[in-house]
Amino acid sequence: MELPVAISQVLNGIAFGMLLFLLAAGLSLMFGLMGIVNLAHGAYFMVGGYVGFTTLEATDSFLLAIAAGGAAGAFLGFLTERFFMRRVYGLHGHESILLTFALSLVLSDLSLFLWTGTPRWVQPPSFLDMSFTLLGNPYPAYRLAIIAIGTIVFVGLYWFQERTLWGATVRAGVDDKEMATGLGINIPLVFTMVFCLGAFLAGFGGFVGAPILGLHIGLDIEVIMLALAVVIVGGIGSLTGCLVTCLLVGLSDTLGKVLWPSYASLTIYLVVVIVLLVKPEGLFGKRS
Repeated sequence: MELPVAISQVLNGIAFGMLLFLLAAGLSLMFGLMGIVNLAHGAYFMVGGYVGFTTLEATDSFLLAIAAGGAAGAFLGFLTERFFMRRVYGLHGHESILLTFALSLVLSDLSLFLWTGTPRWVQPPSFLDMSFTLLGNPYPAYRLAIIAIGTIVFVGLYWFQERTLWGATVRAGVDDKEMATGLGINIPLVFTMVFCLGAFLAGFGGFVGAPILGLHIGLDIEVIMLALAVVIVGGIGSLTGCLVTCLLVGLSDTLGKVLWPSYASLTIYLVVVIVLLVKPEGLFGKRS
């Protein structure tokens, strides 16, 4: 493989990894901070993409479509947490997994009803529908923009989680709900905000990724499987681990498609298996 082509493929892997991070970061927040396995998270990603697509057709504004996709995810997250998840908090079975799996099926069927099963494609915005020249080879500006967006989201989330009062409040609510409540912290509000933030990122990522992944029924199942693998391999609750694993998965997927096209899917999960064999707690996880 020539050097310019190799660099392009590496950038493709990083772009896909950053796109996956937009989905997995929200799931990591819910899983790590709240202990919730939300299998409906992939459905937020898909519905956010479809809502953004509909908004784009109606307004011809890509930025407004991104906002609409994120808002759709946040709204679904609010409904899920407020009217469903609060009924299973504190239970020690698999109620949350079964509940969110059922919600994902409902949202998938609703999407099929509203947008039919016809795959949809989104054109990048005009100001990013161009290419830059890298070592003599053209490379799409939109993929570079996704890398930049993923980086900004990671920095913002890390700052929120580790450097703000809200982040400390969330961690306090997770570690000791009774003590936090005694100090006057509104735990239900905190959990709703975290859930909505995670769902917003999923809906936002769903439309941002539409020019690359497209939109089709079943996309939710495809992405949630990767997101769960990323959260576990990176280390539950570790934002840095989530990012590193997303990049590993993105690079292994892209390079696998180039070097071993018939076994591209295998390369992703081979990375997962190897990491978990070496570090069962995840790359950045803590031993219990």
